[in-house]
Amino acid sequence: MKLRPEILATPPYRQGKAAADDAFKLSSNENPFPPLPGVVEAVVASGAFNRYPDASAAALREVLAEKHGVSPEEIHVGSGSVALLSQFITAAAGPGDTVVYAWRSFEAYPGLVTVAGAESVQVPNRGDGAHDLDAIAAAIDERTRVVIVCTPNNPTSTIVTARDFDAFMERVPADVLVLLDEAYSEFVTNPDAVNGLTLTGRYPNLVVLRTFSKAYGLAGLRVGWALGSVNILDAARAAAIPLSVTQPAQSAAIASLGLEAELLERVDRLSVLRDSIRSALLEQGWRVPDAQGNFIWLATGDETLEANEVFLSHGIVARAFPGSGIRISIGEEEAMEKLLQASADVVGSLPAGHPARQLG
Repeated sequence: MKLRPEILATPPYRQGKAAADDAFKLSSNENPFPPLPGVVEAVVASGAFNRYPDASAAALREVLAEKHGVSPEEIHVGSGSVALLSQFITAAAGPGDTVVYAWRSFEAYPGLVTVAGAESVQVPNRGDGAHDLDAIAAAIDERTRVVIVCTPNNPTSTIVTARDFDAFMERVPADVLVLLDEAYSEFVTNPDAVNGLTLTGRYPNLVVLRTFSKAYGLAGLRVGWALGSVNILDAARAAAIPLSVTQPAQSAAIASLGLEAELLERVDRLSVLRDSIRSALLEQGWRVPDAQGNFIWLATGDETLEANEVFLSHGIVARAFPGSGIRISIGEEEAMEKLLQASADVVGSLPAGHPARQLG
């Protein structure tokens, strides 16, 4: 069978590990709260499953457009923000082109670029886990078609500030597409963070990606959305798989927007819990980036696999990136005591001078 060698050489996306009955799954940045009753009812009432959904997600786009003061044509809906990423990359980049992004970042990026036929240019993060925007801007050349900026960055949970992003955009050529991946934006509490939804009118080459999977707790229904210039969104629509956003997903998203105050109260609780966990980790001696997603990052480096086994032994299923670190989602409150017990054991076993340990 003749298959593309670069596809065969690309490892498939690896989903967060499932948890046993006596363990807590903190590996996929899922919202631990169950759906609100109104959302479940909207899914049940969404219509007969033998009928195709509205391919344009017109009703959902109308609601989002009214909420954000734009036209429905400036909104594009897909089956999760990762599907939207694929569409935009495919629409803009192909063989001979490059896509520039920070690394480490969302691990789906390399595969999406390869499938499009383009090449990845990965720019190392700074020592604190944040994007090095100056280095990313310097990596853009005549072959660059797309730049991806992830804030809060997955897996390091660090943000890009509004000031730094504006300075960065001034350096990006006007014909290079910038994808601002803000899948975790609702968890951000730092007032200096960029908010892409306020910037698309200023930068015609900017598209902002959001999702209902995280804060809104609809990860299992797969619905995300993008805001940007109509001509760019039309190109993504042409690259999309038709009818990929189901009617139950669209109905659940609309219902969630109607229950936004109650949903975001849950998000606030998770953000407060995240901050308290980070403070406890700092007291244990960890060096932890200022977390702004619904997860924290432990830069365990070469000790990652051994550290992950300790977390597993305490009933904590985290996301291990061998050679880099461990990402741990903020989940049920009862899981946090086990998390801190495990983290105390791990930090005590790290050698002196390890990057994940505080000095002293």
